[in-house]
Amino acid sequence: MNPNMETTQPTIHDLLEKLATKTVQVQLGGGQKRIDSEHQKGKLTARERIDYLIDTGSEFLEIGTFAADGMYEEEGGCPSAGVVTGIGFVNGRMCVIVANDATVKAGAWFPMTAKKNLRAQEIAMENHLPIIYLVDSAGVFLPMQNEIFPDKEHFGRQFRNNAKMSAMGIVQIAAIMGSCVAGGAYLPIMSDEAMIVDKTGSIFLAGSYLVKAAIGESVDNETLGGATTHCEISGVTDNKYDTDQECLDAIRKIFGTLGENPKAGFDRIEAKEAGISGDKLIDIFPMERVKPYDMLDIISGLVDGGELDEYKQDYGKTLICGTARIRGWAVGIIANQRKIVKTAKGEMQMGGVIYSDSADKAARFIMNCNQRKIPLVFLQDVSGFMVGSKAEHGGIIKDGAKMVNAMANSVVPKFTIILGNSYGAGNYAMCGKAYDPRLIFSWPTAQMAVMSGASAAKTLLQIKVASLKKTGKVISQEDENQLLEEITTKYNEELSPYYAASRLWVDGVIDPRETRKVISMGIEAANHSPITERFNVGVIQT
Repeated sequence: MNPNMETTQPTIHDLLEKLATKTVQVQLGGGQKRIDSEHQKGKLTARERIDYLIDTGSEFLEIGTFAADGMYEEEGGCPSAGVVTGIGFVNGRMCVIVANDATVKAGAWFPMTAKKNLRAQEIAMENHLPIIYLVDSAGVFLPMQNEIFPDKEHFGRQFRNNAKMSAMGIVQIAAIMGSCVAGGAYLPIMSDEAMIVDKTGSIFLAGSYLVKAAIGESVDNETLGGATTHCEISGVTDNKYDTDQECLDAIRKIFGTLGENPKAGFDRIEAKEAGISGDKLIDIFPMERVKPYDMLDIISGLVDGGELDEYKQDYGKTLICGTARIRGWAVGIIANQRKIVKTAKGEMQMGGVIYSDSADKAARFIMNCNQRKIPLVFLQDVSGFMVGSKAEHGGIIKDGAKMVNAMANSVVPKFTIILGNSYGAGNYAMCGKAYDPRLIFSWPTAQMAVMSGASAAKTLLQIKVASLKKTGKVISQEDENQLLEEITTKYNEELSPYYAASRLWVDGVIDPRETRKVISMGIEAANHSPITERFNVGVIQT
Protein backbone atom coordinates (compact mmCIF):
# COMPACT_ATOMS: atom_id res chain seq x y z
CA MET A 1 0.00 0.00 0.00
CA ASN A 2 1.37 3.39 -0.97
CA PRO A 3 1.99 5.34 2.29
CA ASN A 4 1.53 8.61 0.41
CA MET A 5 -1.94 7.64 -0.81
CA GLU A 6 -4.69 9.31 1.19
CA THR A 7 -7.55 7.08 2.30
CA THR A 8 -10.95 8.50 3.09
CA GLN A 9 -12.91 6.97 5.95
CA PRO A 10 -16.49 6.28 4.78
CA THR A 11 -19.21 7.92 6.84
CA ILE A 12 -22.19 6.08 8.30
CA HIS A 13 -24.30 7.72 5.61
CA ASP A 14 -22.01 6.24 2.94
CA LEU A 15 -22.56 2.79 4.44
CA LEU A 16 -26.32 3.30 4.64
CA GLU A 17 -26.41 4.40 1.00
CA LYS A 18 -24.49 1.26 0.06
CA LEU A 19 -26.96 -0.84 2.08
CA ALA A 20 -29.94 0.75 0.33
CA THR A 21 -28.36 0.30 -3.11
CA LYS A 22 -27.47 -3.35 -2.50
CA THR A 23 -30.95 -4.04 -1.15
CA VAL A 24 -32.65 -2.62 -4.25
CA GLN A 25 -30.30 -4.59 -6.49
CA VAL A 26 -30.90 -7.87 -4.65
CA GLN A 27 -34.66 -7.39 -4.63
CA LEU A 28 -34.65 -7.40 -8.44
CA GLY A 29 -33.82 -11.10 -8.23
CA GLY A 30 -32.91 -12.39 -11.67
CA GLY A 31 -33.45 -8.97 -13.26
CA GLN A 32 -36.22 -6.99 -14.91
CA LYS A 33 -36.38 -9.20 -18.02
CA ARG A 34 -37.08 -12.26 -15.87
CA ILE A 35 -39.65 -10.32 -13.86
CA ASP A 36 -41.38 -9.28 -17.09
CA SER A 37 -41.33 -12.90 -18.24
CA GLU A 38 -43.11 -14.03 -15.06
CA HIS A 39 -45.74 -11.31 -15.54
CA GLN A 40 -46.33 -12.44 -19.13
CA LYS A 41 -47.17 -15.89 -17.78
CA GLY A 42 -49.77 -14.31 -15.50
CA LYS A 43 -47.61 -14.88 -12.42
CA LEU A 44 -46.56 -12.58 -9.62
CA THR A 45 -42.94 -12.57 -8.48
CA ALA A 46 -41.98 -13.92 -5.05
CA ARG A 47 -41.85 -10.48 -3.46
CA GLU A 48 -45.11 -9.42 -5.12
CA ARG A 49 -46.78 -12.54 -3.73
CA ILE A 50 -45.58 -11.71 -0.23
CA ASP A 51 -46.69 -8.07 -0.55
CA TYR A 52 -50.15 -9.22 -1.65
CA LEU A 53 -50.39 -11.86 1.07
CA ILE A 54 -49.44 -9.92 4.18
CA ASP A 55 -51.77 -7.48 5.90
CA THR A 56 -51.87 -4.00 4.37
CA GLY A 57 -49.67 -1.59 6.30
CA SER A 58 -48.17 -4.35 8.47
CA GLU A 59 -44.46 -4.86 9.08
CA PHE A 60 -42.47 -7.58 7.34
CA LEU A 61 -39.08 -8.67 8.67
CA GLU A 62 -37.06 -10.21 5.86
CA ILE A 63 -34.56 -12.90 6.80
CA GLY A 64 -31.49 -13.54 4.67
CA THR A 65 -31.82 -10.71 2.14
CA PHE A 66 -28.12 -10.98 1.33
CA ALA A 67 -27.84 -14.77 1.45
CA ALA A 68 -25.44 -15.98 -1.27
CA ASP A 69 -24.35 -12.39 -1.99
CA GLY A 70 -21.18 -12.56 -4.07
CA MET A 71 -21.36 -16.37 -4.23
CA TYR A 72 -21.94 -18.64 -7.25
CA GLU A 73 -20.65 -15.97 -9.63
CA GLU A 74 -19.50 -18.59 -12.15
CA GLU A 75 -23.12 -19.82 -12.30
CA GLY A 76 -24.43 -16.30 -12.85
CA GLY A 77 -25.09 -15.49 -9.20
CA CYS A 78 -27.99 -16.32 -6.94
CA PRO A 79 -29.53 -13.16 -5.38
CA SER A 80 -31.09 -13.81 -1.97
CA ALA A 81 -30.24 -17.49 -2.57
CA GLY A 82 -33.22 -17.67 -4.94
CA VAL A 83 -35.81 -17.58 -2.15
CA VAL A 84 -37.46 -14.81 -0.11
CA THR A 85 -38.11 -15.57 3.57
CA GLY A 86 -39.31 -13.57 6.53
CA ILE A 87 -41.75 -12.97 9.36
CA GLY A 88 -45.01 -11.18 8.63
CA PHE A 89 -48.70 -10.92 9.49
CA VAL A 90 -51.48 -12.65 7.55
CA ASN A 91 -55.03 -11.90 8.66
CA GLY A 92 -53.65 -10.64 11.95
CA ARG A 93 -51.58 -13.77 12.64
CA MET A 94 -47.78 -13.68 12.77
CA CYS A 95 -46.19 -16.32 10.55
CA VAL A 96 -43.08 -17.30 8.61
CA ILE A 97 -43.26 -17.00 4.80
CA VAL A 98 -41.03 -18.82 2.31
CA ALA A 99 -41.36 -17.86 -1.37
CA ASN A 100 -39.23 -19.34 -4.15
CA ASP A 101 -37.97 -16.71 -6.60
CA ALA A 102 -38.52 -18.14 -10.09
CA THR A 103 -36.63 -15.21 -11.64
CA VAL A 104 -33.40 -16.70 -10.23
CA LYS A 105 -32.46 -19.88 -12.13
CA ALA A 106 -36.17 -20.84 -12.24
CA GLY A 107 -36.15 -21.04 -8.44
CA ALA A 108 -33.51 -23.80 -8.43
CA TRP A 109 -32.00 -24.83 -5.11
CA PHE A 110 -28.35 -23.91 -4.53
CA PRO A 111 -26.55 -24.96 -1.32
CA MET A 112 -27.34 -21.58 0.27
CA THR A 113 -30.98 -21.94 -0.79
CA ALA A 114 -31.22 -25.04 1.36
CA LYS A 115 -29.49 -23.33 4.28
CA LYS A 116 -31.86 -20.37 4.03
CA ASN A 117 -34.97 -22.55 3.84
CA LEU A 118 -33.81 -24.49 6.88
CA ARG A 119 -33.22 -21.22 8.74
CA ALA A 120 -36.81 -20.17 7.99
CA GLN A 121 -38.11 -23.51 9.24
CA GLU A 122 -35.92 -23.20 12.34
CA ILE A 123 -37.48 -19.82 13.13
CA ALA A 124 -40.96 -21.31 12.74
CA MET A 125 -40.10 -24.26 14.99
CA GLU A 126 -38.36 -22.22 17.71
CA ASN A 127 -41.18 -19.71 17.91
CA HIS A 128 -44.07 -22.09 17.15
CA LEU A 129 -45.19 -19.91 14.24
CA PRO A 130 -47.35 -21.08 11.31
CA ILE A 131 -45.41 -21.26 8.05
CA ILE A 132 -46.51 -20.58 4.48
CA TYR A 133 -44.64 -22.00 1.48
CA LEU A 134 -45.17 -20.27 -1.88
CA VAL A 135 -43.63 -22.93 -4.10
CA ASP A 136 -42.20 -22.15 -7.53
CA SER A 137 -38.98 -24.08 -8.06
CA ALA A 138 -37.24 -26.19 -10.68
CA GLY A 139 -35.66 -28.29 -7.91
CA VAL A 140 -32.01 -28.92 -7.10
CA PHE A 141 -29.40 -27.06 -9.15
CA LEU A 142 -27.87 -30.21 -10.61
CA PRO A 143 -24.31 -28.94 -11.26
CA MET A 144 -23.98 -28.53 -7.46
CA GLN A 145 -26.01 -31.57 -6.38
CA ASN A 146 -23.06 -32.96 -4.38
CA GLU A 147 -23.23 -29.89 -2.09
CA ILE A 148 -26.97 -30.00 -1.49
CA PHE A 149 -28.25 -33.56 -1.59
CA PRO A 150 -27.27 -36.05 1.12
CA ASP A 151 -25.96 -34.35 4.27
CA LYS A 152 -27.78 -33.51 7.49
CA GLU A 153 -28.34 -29.85 6.64
CA HIS A 154 -28.95 -30.35 2.92
CA PHE A 155 -32.11 -30.44 0.80
CA GLY A 156 -33.76 -33.44 2.48
CA ARG A 157 -33.67 -31.88 5.94
CA GLN A 158 -36.61 -29.64 5.02
CA PHE A 159 -38.90 -32.65 4.65
CA ARG A 160 -37.77 -33.96 8.02
CA ASN A 161 -38.68 -30.54 9.41
CA ASN A 162 -42.08 -30.76 7.68
CA ALA A 163 -42.77 -33.93 9.61
CA LYS A 164 -41.44 -32.55 12.90
CA MET A 165 -43.50 -29.36 12.63
CA SER A 166 -46.60 -31.37 11.88
CA ALA A 167 -46.03 -33.39 15.04
CA MET A 168 -45.48 -30.14 16.99
CA GLY A 169 -48.84 -28.81 15.87
CA ILE A 170 -47.32 -26.02 13.76
CA VAL A 171 -49.65 -25.13 10.87
CA GLN A 172 -48.06 -25.45 7.42
CA ILE A 173 -49.81 -24.13 4.30
CA ALA A 174 -48.38 -24.61 0.81
CA ALA A 175 -49.36 -22.99 -2.48
CA ILE A 176 -47.97 -24.50 -5.69
CA MET A 177 -47.64 -21.44 -7.91
CA GLY A 178 -45.17 -22.75 -10.48
CA SER A 179 -42.95 -25.78 -10.92
CA CYS A 180 -42.61 -28.25 -8.08
CA VAL A 181 -40.56 -31.24 -9.15
CA ALA A 182 -38.71 -34.32 -7.91
CA GLY A 183 -37.91 -34.39 -4.18
CA GLY A 184 -39.23 -30.84 -3.83
CA ALA A 185 -42.73 -32.19 -4.46
CA TYR A 186 -42.80 -33.59 -0.94
CA LEU A 187 -42.60 -30.18 0.76
CA PRO A 188 -46.10 -28.93 -0.16
CA ILE A 189 -47.69 -32.36 0.19
CA MET A 190 -46.21 -32.84 3.67
CA SER A 191 -47.88 -29.56 4.63
CA ASP A 192 -51.33 -29.49 6.24
CA GLU A 193 -53.01 -27.94 3.23
CA ALA A 194 -51.83 -27.77 -0.38
CA MET A 195 -53.38 -25.58 -3.05
CA ILE A 196 -52.38 -25.04 -6.66
CA VAL A 197 -52.73 -22.36 -9.34
CA ASP A 198 -54.29 -23.69 -12.55
CA LYS A 199 -52.15 -23.75 -15.74
CA THR A 200 -49.04 -22.34 -14.03
CA GLY A 201 -48.68 -24.71 -11.07
CA SER A 202 -47.46 -28.28 -11.57
CA ILE A 203 -46.17 -31.01 -9.30
CA PHE A 204 -44.61 -34.37 -10.11
CA LEU A 205 -41.73 -36.59 -9.11
CA ALA A 206 -40.45 -36.66 -12.68
CA GLY A 207 -41.23 -34.34 -15.58
CA SER A 208 -42.31 -35.42 -19.04
CA TYR A 209 -38.77 -35.67 -20.45
CA LEU A 210 -37.58 -37.88 -17.61
CA VAL A 211 -40.72 -40.02 -17.80
CA LYS A 212 -40.06 -40.57 -21.50
CA ALA A 213 -36.44 -41.48 -20.83
CA ALA A 214 -37.22 -43.71 -17.84
CA ILE A 215 -40.28 -45.69 -18.92
CA GLY A 216 -40.92 -44.64 -22.52
CA GLU A 217 -44.26 -42.95 -21.80
CA SER A 218 -45.11 -39.79 -23.74
CA VAL A 219 -47.16 -37.35 -21.68
CA ASP A 220 -47.27 -33.56 -21.34
CA ASN A 221 -46.55 -31.88 -18.02
CA GLU A 222 -50.10 -30.57 -17.53
CA THR A 223 -51.61 -34.04 -17.90
CA LEU A 224 -48.81 -35.50 -15.81
CA GLY A 225 -49.07 -33.15 -12.84
CA GLY A 226 -51.17 -30.06 -13.47
CA ALA A 227 -53.87 -28.59 -11.27
CA THR A 228 -56.74 -30.54 -12.82
CA THR A 229 -54.86 -33.83 -12.49
CA HIS A 230 -54.06 -33.36 -8.83
CA CYS A 231 -57.37 -31.81 -7.74
CA GLU A 232 -59.68 -34.16 -9.69
CA ILE A 233 -57.77 -37.40 -10.22
CA SER A 234 -54.90 -37.96 -7.77
CA GLY A 235 -56.24 -35.91 -4.86
CA VAL A 236 -52.69 -34.73 -4.14
CA THR A 237 -53.75 -31.08 -3.88
CA ASP A 238 -56.83 -29.72 -2.12
CA ASN A 239 -58.12 -26.95 -4.38
CA LYS A 240 -57.14 -25.12 -7.56
CA TYR A 241 -57.36 -21.40 -8.31
CA ASP A 242 -57.29 -19.44 -11.54
CA THR A 243 -54.76 -16.81 -10.45
CA ASP A 244 -52.01 -16.18 -7.93
CA GLN A 245 -54.20 -13.60 -6.24
CA GLU A 246 -57.11 -16.01 -5.75
CA CYS A 247 -54.76 -18.60 -4.28
CA LEU A 248 -53.26 -16.07 -1.87
CA ASP A 249 -56.76 -14.92 -0.87
CA ALA A 250 -57.54 -18.53 0.03
CA ILE A 251 -54.51 -18.64 2.34
CA ARG A 252 -55.71 -15.48 4.06
CA LYS A 253 -59.10 -17.11 4.64
CA ILE A 254 -57.45 -20.13 6.23
CA PHE A 255 -55.47 -17.88 8.55
CA GLY A 256 -58.70 -16.17 9.54
CA THR A 257 -59.86 -19.46 11.09
CA LEU A 258 -56.72 -20.42 13.07
CA GLY A 259 -57.20 -20.96 16.79
CA GLU A 260 -55.02 -19.27 19.40
CA ASN A 261 -52.04 -21.08 20.94
CA PRO A 262 -50.63 -20.64 24.45
CA LYS A 263 -48.21 -17.73 24.86
CA ALA A 264 -44.88 -17.47 26.67
CA GLY A 265 -46.18 -14.46 28.62
CA PHE A 266 -43.34 -11.96 28.17
CA ASP A 267 -44.24 -8.61 29.70
CA ARG A 268 -45.33 -5.77 27.45
CA ILE A 269 -46.76 -2.35 28.20
CA GLU A 270 -47.55 0.64 25.99
CA ALA A 271 -44.50 1.57 23.94
CA LYS A 272 -42.63 4.86 24.11
CA GLU A 273 -40.32 6.52 21.65
CA ALA A 274 -36.61 5.89 22.13
CA GLY A 275 -34.58 8.29 24.23
CA ILE A 276 -32.97 9.80 21.15
CA SER A 277 -34.05 9.77 17.52
CA GLY A 278 -32.83 7.21 15.04
CA ASP A 279 -31.10 9.94 13.04
CA LYS A 280 -29.15 11.04 16.10
CA LEU A 281 -28.36 7.42 16.91
CA ILE A 282 -26.52 6.87 13.64
CA ASP A 283 -24.68 10.19 13.96
CA ILE A 284 -23.23 9.43 17.40
CA PHE A 285 -21.95 5.95 16.52
CA PRO A 286 -18.24 6.35 15.67
CA MET A 287 -16.90 4.96 12.40
CA GLU A 288 -13.35 4.53 13.71
CA ARG A 289 -13.36 1.02 15.15
CA VAL A 290 -10.73 1.84 17.82
CA LYS A 291 -12.36 5.06 18.98
CA PRO A 292 -13.89 4.84 22.49
CA TYR A 293 -17.51 5.87 23.00
CA ASP A 294 -20.17 5.45 25.67
CA MET A 295 -22.47 2.51 24.82
CA LEU A 296 -25.08 4.02 27.14
CA ASP A 297 -25.63 6.71 24.50
CA ILE A 298 -26.37 4.02 21.90
CA ILE A 299 -28.69 2.16 24.28
CA SER A 300 -30.60 5.40 24.81
CA GLY A 301 -31.43 5.36 21.09
CA LEU A 302 -32.75 1.79 21.26
CA VAL A 303 -34.85 1.60 24.44
CA ASP A 304 -38.15 3.23 25.31
CA GLY A 305 -37.65 6.66 26.85
CA GLY A 306 -33.89 6.03 26.95
CA GLU A 307 -34.46 4.38 30.34
CA LEU A 308 -32.12 1.59 31.48
CA ASP A 309 -32.17 0.12 34.98
CA GLU A 310 -28.52 -0.91 35.32
CA TYR A 311 -27.44 -4.05 37.17
CA LYS A 312 -24.24 -3.78 39.25
CA GLN A 313 -23.51 -0.40 37.70
CA ASP A 314 -20.19 0.06 39.54
CA TYR A 315 -18.86 -3.47 39.03
CA GLY A 316 -17.56 -5.14 35.87
CA LYS A 317 -17.84 -1.87 33.96
CA THR A 318 -16.75 -3.10 30.52
CA LEU A 319 -20.09 -4.89 30.22
CA ILE A 320 -23.33 -2.98 30.67
CA CYS A 321 -26.16 -5.10 32.04
CA GLY A 322 -29.64 -3.84 32.76
CA THR A 323 -33.36 -4.07 32.13
CA ALA A 324 -35.28 -1.78 29.81
CA ARG A 325 -38.17 -1.83 27.34
CA ILE A 326 -38.12 -1.90 23.56
CA ARG A 327 -41.45 -1.03 21.95
CA GLY A 328 -43.03 -1.88 25.28
CA TRP A 329 -41.40 -5.32 25.68
CA ALA A 330 -39.34 -5.93 28.83
CA VAL A 331 -35.77 -6.89 27.87
CA GLY A 332 -32.50 -7.65 29.58
CA ILE A 333 -29.61 -5.93 27.80
CA ILE A 334 -25.99 -7.06 27.80
CA ALA A 335 -23.78 -4.63 25.91
CA ASN A 336 -20.05 -4.06 25.52
CA GLN A 337 -19.01 -0.72 27.03
CA ARG A 338 -16.61 0.83 24.55
CA LYS A 339 -15.21 3.68 26.64
CA ILE A 340 -12.18 3.24 28.89
CA VAL A 341 -13.39 2.70 32.46
CA LYS A 342 -11.82 3.01 35.88
CA THR A 343 -12.21 0.32 38.55
CA ALA A 344 -12.61 0.86 42.30
CA LYS A 345 -8.90 0.02 42.63
CA GLY A 346 -7.99 2.85 40.28
CA GLU A 347 -7.08 0.53 37.41
CA MET A 348 -7.99 1.44 33.84
CA GLN A 349 -9.79 -1.14 31.69
CA MET A 350 -9.98 -1.03 27.90
CA GLY A 351 -13.39 -0.58 26.32
CA GLY A 352 -14.80 -3.45 24.28
CA VAL A 353 -12.79 -6.03 26.24
CA ILE A 354 -14.41 -8.53 28.61
CA TYR A 355 -12.62 -8.76 31.99
CA SER A 356 -13.18 -11.33 34.74
CA ASP A 357 -15.45 -9.07 36.77
CA SER A 358 -17.52 -8.22 33.68
CA ALA A 359 -17.97 -11.89 32.76
CA ASP A 360 -18.98 -12.71 36.33
CA LYS A 361 -21.54 -9.88 36.32
CA ALA A 362 -23.01 -10.96 32.98
CA ALA A 363 -23.38 -14.59 34.12
CA ARG A 364 -25.30 -13.50 37.21
CA PHE A 365 -27.48 -11.11 35.19
CA ILE A 366 -28.36 -13.85 32.69
CA MET A 367 -29.45 -16.06 35.59
CA ASN A 368 -31.66 -13.27 36.94
CA CYS A 369 -33.34 -12.68 33.55
CA ASN A 370 -34.10 -16.39 33.27
CA GLN A 371 -35.59 -16.35 36.74
CA ARG A 372 -37.75 -13.34 35.84
CA LYS A 373 -38.61 -14.61 32.32
CA ILE A 374 -37.14 -11.61 30.52
CA PRO A 375 -35.80 -12.00 26.92
CA LEU A 376 -32.12 -11.13 26.47
CA VAL A 377 -30.66 -8.66 23.98
CA PHE A 378 -26.91 -8.74 23.26
CA LEU A 379 -25.33 -5.62 21.72
CA GLN A 380 -21.95 -6.64 20.37
CA ASP A 381 -18.95 -4.36 19.91
CA VAL A 382 -16.38 -6.66 21.41
CA SER A 383 -12.66 -7.16 20.88
CA GLY A 384 -12.51 -10.32 23.00
CA PHE A 385 -11.53 -11.35 26.51
CA MET A 386 -8.62 -9.71 28.35
CA VAL A 387 -5.28 -11.43 27.90
CA GLY A 388 -1.92 -11.31 29.68
CA SER A 389 -0.48 -12.77 32.86
CA LYS A 390 -2.58 -10.67 35.22
CA ALA A 391 -5.80 -11.72 33.50
CA GLU A 392 -4.76 -15.38 33.35
CA HIS A 393 -3.74 -15.43 37.01
CA GLY A 394 -7.07 -13.82 37.85
CA GLY A 395 -8.96 -16.70 36.23
CA ILE A 396 -10.25 -15.05 33.07
CA ILE A 397 -10.81 -18.45 31.44
CA LYS A 398 -12.89 -19.64 34.38
CA ASP A 399 -15.01 -16.47 34.52
CA GLY A 400 -15.41 -16.40 30.75
CA ALA A 401 -16.54 -20.03 30.82
CA LYS A 402 -19.07 -19.14 33.52
CA MET A 403 -20.58 -16.45 31.28
CA VAL A 404 -20.64 -18.71 28.22
CA ASN A 405 -22.23 -21.50 30.27
CA ALA A 406 -25.01 -19.26 31.58
CA MET A 407 -25.64 -17.75 28.14
CA ALA A 408 -25.65 -21.10 26.32
CA ASN A 409 -28.09 -22.66 28.79
CA SER A 410 -30.43 -19.67 28.91
CA VAL A 411 -34.02 -20.72 28.21
CA VAL A 412 -35.42 -17.24 27.59
CA PRO A 413 -35.12 -16.14 23.94
CA LYS A 414 -31.91 -14.34 22.96
CA PHE A 415 -31.45 -11.66 20.29
CA THR A 416 -28.11 -10.40 19.02
CA ILE A 417 -27.23 -7.18 17.23
CA ILE A 418 -23.64 -6.72 16.03
CA LEU A 419 -22.92 -2.99 16.03
CA GLY A 420 -19.17 -2.95 15.49
CA ASN A 421 -16.43 -5.44 16.33
CA SER A 422 -17.23 -9.10 16.88
CA TYR A 423 -13.91 -10.81 17.42
CA GLY A 424 -12.86 -14.23 18.65
CA ALA A 425 -14.34 -15.62 21.84
CA GLY A 426 -16.09 -12.30 22.36
CA ASN A 427 -18.43 -13.28 19.54
CA TYR A 428 -19.22 -16.51 21.35
CA ALA A 429 -19.74 -15.04 24.82
CA MET A 430 -21.99 -12.29 23.44
CA CYS A 431 -24.31 -14.86 21.83
CA GLY A 432 -22.94 -15.33 18.33
CA LYS A 433 -24.74 -17.51 15.79
CA ALA A 434 -23.38 -20.71 17.36
CA TYR A 435 -25.42 -20.04 20.51
CA ASP A 436 -28.88 -20.03 18.93
CA PRO A 437 -30.08 -16.44 19.11
CA ARG A 438 -33.67 -16.33 17.86
CA LEU A 439 -32.52 -13.54 15.53
CA ILE A 440 -29.07 -12.12 14.81
CA PHE A 441 -28.59 -9.01 12.69
CA SER A 442 -25.68 -6.68 12.08
CA TRP A 443 -25.31 -3.00 11.38
CA PRO A 444 -23.36 -2.03 8.25
CA THR A 445 -20.55 -0.95 10.60
CA ALA A 446 -20.03 -4.51 11.86
CA GLN A 447 -16.88 -6.59 11.49
CA MET A 448 -16.79 -10.29 12.35
CA ALA A 449 -13.63 -12.43 12.53
CA VAL A 450 -11.24 -14.26 14.84
CA MET A 451 -9.32 -11.01 15.31
CA SER A 452 -9.14 -7.49 13.89
CA GLY A 453 -7.94 -6.97 10.35
CA ALA A 454 -4.72 -5.22 11.38
CA SER A 455 -3.75 -7.90 13.91
CA ALA A 456 -4.64 -10.76 11.58
CA ALA A 457 -2.79 -9.26 8.61
CA LYS A 458 0.41 -8.76 10.61
CA THR A 459 0.20 -12.28 12.04
CA LEU A 460 -0.44 -13.84 8.65
CA LEU A 461 2.39 -11.79 7.15
CA GLN A 462 4.85 -13.07 9.76
CA ILE A 463 3.83 -16.66 9.01
CA LYS A 464 4.10 -16.13 5.25
CA VAL A 465 7.50 -14.42 5.45
CA ALA A 466 8.87 -17.11 7.76
CA SER A 467 7.65 -19.80 5.34
CA LEU A 468 9.29 -18.10 2.35
CA LYS A 469 12.57 -17.61 4.21
CA LYS A 470 12.69 -21.32 5.01
CA THR A 471 12.76 -22.00 1.27
CA GLY A 472 15.77 -19.69 0.92
CA LYS A 473 13.91 -16.78 -0.67
CA VAL A 474 15.05 -13.27 0.17
CA ILE A 475 12.14 -10.98 1.04
CA SER A 476 12.64 -7.27 0.52
CA GLN A 477 10.72 -4.62 2.42
CA GLU A 478 8.84 -3.83 -0.78
CA ASP A 479 7.82 -7.48 -1.12
CA GLU A 480 6.66 -7.50 2.50
CA ASN A 481 4.57 -4.39 1.93
CA GLN A 482 2.95 -5.94 -1.13
CA LEU A 483 2.20 -9.16 0.74
CA LEU A 484 0.72 -7.16 3.61
CA GLU A 485 -1.53 -5.26 1.20
CA GLU A 486 -2.75 -8.49 -0.43
CA ILE A 487 -3.41 -10.16 2.91
CA THR A 488 -5.13 -7.07 4.32
CA THR A 489 -7.40 -6.72 1.29
CA LYS A 490 -8.50 -10.35 1.45
CA TYR A 491 -9.03 -10.27 5.21
CA ASN A 492 -10.99 -7.02 5.08
CA GLU A 493 -13.35 -8.55 2.52
CA GLU A 494 -14.03 -11.36 4.97
CA LEU A 495 -14.62 -8.85 7.79
CA SER A 496 -17.51 -7.29 5.87
CA PRO A 497 -21.01 -7.71 7.32
CA TYR A 498 -22.16 -8.69 3.82
CA TYR A 499 -19.67 -11.55 3.78
CA ALA A 500 -21.27 -12.79 7.02
CA ALA A 501 -24.81 -12.18 5.74
CA SER A 502 -24.15 -14.00 2.47
CA ARG A 503 -23.28 -17.13 4.47
CA LEU A 504 -26.15 -16.62 6.94
CA TRP A 505 -23.79 -16.15 9.87
CA VAL A 506 -26.21 -13.29 10.52
CA ASP A 507 -29.84 -13.01 9.41
CA GLY A 508 -29.22 -9.73 7.66
CA VAL A 509 -27.62 -6.28 7.59
CA ILE A 510 -29.92 -3.52 8.80
CA ASP A 511 -30.08 0.24 9.08
CA PRO A 512 -29.50 0.95 12.80
CA ARG A 513 -32.84 2.73 12.84
CA GLU A 514 -34.52 -0.64 12.18
CA THR A 515 -33.04 -2.23 15.33
CA ARG A 516 -36.08 -1.62 17.54
CA LYS A 517 -38.35 -3.19 14.92
CA VAL A 518 -36.13 -6.30 14.64
CA ILE A 519 -36.01 -6.88 18.39
CA SER A 520 -39.70 -6.14 18.93
CA MET A 521 -40.86 -8.47 16.13
CA GLY A 522 -38.44 -11.10 17.38
CA ILE A 523 -39.88 -11.02 20.89
CA GLU A 524 -43.43 -11.02 19.54
CA ALA A 525 -42.55 -14.14 17.56
CA ALA A 526 -40.90 -15.77 20.59
CA ASN A 527 -43.98 -15.01 22.70
CA HIS A 528 -45.86 -17.62 20.62
CA SER A 529 -43.74 -20.40 22.15
CA PRO A 530 -44.17 -21.09 25.89
CA ILE A 531 -40.98 -21.83 27.84
CA THR A 532 -41.14 -25.45 28.96
CA GLU A 533 -37.52 -25.94 30.12
CA ARG A 534 -36.05 -24.94 33.45
CA PHE A 535 -32.87 -22.88 33.47
CA ASN A 536 -29.92 -24.96 34.66
CA VAL A 537 -26.31 -23.99 34.09
CA GLY A 538 -24.94 -27.39 35.07
CA VAL A 539 -21.49 -27.49 36.66
CA ILE A 540 -19.45 -24.29 36.64
CA GLN A 541 -16.43 -23.34 38.70
CA THR A 542 -16.83 -20.49 41.12
